[in-house]
Amino acid sequence: MAISWRDIPSLFLQWVGGGPLSPPAMVLWEIRLPRILLAGIIGGVLAVVGASLQALLRNALADPYVLGVSSGAALGAVVGGLVSHSLHDASLLLFLWAFGGSLLTLFILYRIASVHGLLPVQTLLLAGVVINAIFSALVLFAVAMVEPSRLFGLLSWLMGSIGSADYRIVGVLFVYGLAGLVLLIGRAEQLNLLTLGDESAKSLGVEPERLKRLVFVITALLTGAVVSLSGMIGFIGMMVPHALRLVIGPDHRVLLPAAAVVGAAFLILADLLARSLLAPTELPVGVITALLGGPFFLYLLWQRRQGAIIND
Repeated sequence: MAISWRDIPSLFLQWVGGGPLSPPAMVLWEIRLPRILLAGIIGGVLAVVGASLQALLRNALADPYVLGVSSGAALGAVVGGLVSHSLHDASLLLFLWAFGGSLLTLFILYRIASVHGLLPVQTLLLAGVVINAIFSALVLFAVAMVEPSRLFGLLSWLMGSIGSADYRIVGVLFVYGLAGLVLLIGRAEQLNLLTLGDESAKSLGVEPERLKRLVFVITALLTGAVVSLSGMIGFIGMMVPHALRLVIGPDHRVLLPAAAVVGAAFLILADLLARSLLAPTELPVGVITALLGGPFFLYLLWQRRQGAIIND
């Protein structure tokens, strides 16, 4: 439905007036605005999670999607949805399943990649790719057992979709995401010290292992909440923090709030493209972020390879 900017004031008066809404007012305030708000919250959360994981692992390629955390959360949500028959109800049970899947993925990843307390980049990426492949295969196995009537909605959700937004979901996720952001920003200075290395951080009063466990749990909670609502939306947590570091520097006291704002704007624009490119057909927003993030990921790998060649 085409809605002119000139009509927005009158449509707003309809909305706050409490009377019956016209179809344009219904579309604008009950469908589009909650979707925009939800996209902003999810984008901000994913960007902050990515920035925190990159600081924790000292690796610019870290991202909940690349490391398999999103696929682990998706597997948990799919299993929980099959058990409870409420995949699209945004229930607490579904979130708990998604959180369990993301936390399990982070635990497996840390155990595989950690060597004497260190996390080598090559081992970390390889472990993440393997875990992502295994959990994605398990997700497809679970999808194969779904009734045909539910299959299309499930596949659309898995590719990343925020079309089922309402103000209740927006409000709950906003409070939840804000709490996670406050907890992570409160440890921004410790994350700054951790990027210097575990030994340097320890000498400056930081307990690296305790901080890692805490950030792992917080990022798993946030990833589980996002995936349970929107499916797998990838690469935001890698692209946004990396781009911001080039502009504003690596100080996480500034980087984390900036990542929340820019990540929110990025996903809102990506969702706009998803709705507009092939209108009236709607693309899953995860397809747009993957098309943008895939080449960016290859660029980072190429950049690291060039740096390794120069150092050699």
